[in-house]
Order: sequence, then structure tokens, then C-alpha cells
Amino acid sequence: MRTNQADDDLMAEVARLVNELDPPPPGLVERTQFAVALDDIDRHVQLEVAQWADTRPLAGVRGGLPGTITFFVGDLTVMVNVTRTGERQRIDGWLVPAGAHGVEVRVADHGSTVTTADEGGRFVLTEVPRGTTQLLVRMNAEQSRTVVTPTVDL
Repeated sequence: MRTNQADDDLMAEVARLVNELDPPPPGLVERTQFAVALDDIDRHVQLEVAQWADTRPLAGVRGGLPGTITFFVGDLTVMVNVTRTGERQRIDGWLVPAGAHGVEVRVADHGSTVTTADEGGRFVLTEVPRGTTQLLVRMNAEQSRTVVTPTVDL
């Protein structure tokens, strides 16, 4: 399809206005890349994406989050309580169904912290850096299933 100079000029003006009046949020590209960078997941494991159990949006929110956040997918519920401890945070979590499932907390630009929930499904991570955060729950070996939450700015 061939365009003329007037069309090109009009489209350039529309692009300029969109970028000026409704620019993408700062860090959007970096947050998106972090959310999808799950290179260490075994390709043979079933990966499921959990949903936030609240109707309020999480993306890009800072400081206004509730202390307790609940995610769910299928038969799994992941509930975490976040407590700020200075520049870091403590994450207390519970998994239903309970079990000794692996839990990984990924924080953009800070790497991961890994633990295992106890038989009751409870886990605690202290001294977790603040930032764009995502949880992965590796269900026990018989299920070969990994659940990942959406990213949250904590």
C-alpha cells in the first residue's frame, strides 16, 4: 500500500500526540521482560498463570497494596502477607492445598529467594528486596506443575 506525504505527516502527528498525552508508564518494557523471563522453568513442567483474587488492578501500583494478597489458579490458592521492614520486606505465605511445595520469589534486578513450604503449606521469606515481584510455586514432584503469579510492585 502506498501512502502520500500528507498521510505520513498526519500519522507522525498522531504518534506525537499519543506519546505526549498518554505515554507508556516508566519501566513498562522492563516489567514486561521480567514477567516473561522464566528461562529456568523445565520445558516438561506444566506452567500455569495464577490470577489475583481482587478486582483492583496491581500493575504499576506502589504503596497502596493491601497487606494480604491472594492468587488462585485451578485448585491452588496462594495467599501472601507482605510486611515492610525498612528497605526490605517479609513475606508470610500459605498454600492451599497444603504441602511441601517449592516457593520462589523473584524480584527484578535482585534475583530470587527460594524456600519450601511446610506440610501445612506455610512459608516465610525474610529480607526480600522491594521491587517488581513475582512468585513461583513448584507443586510437589508427582504433579510436575509450576504456578506463576502476575508481577506486583512491592
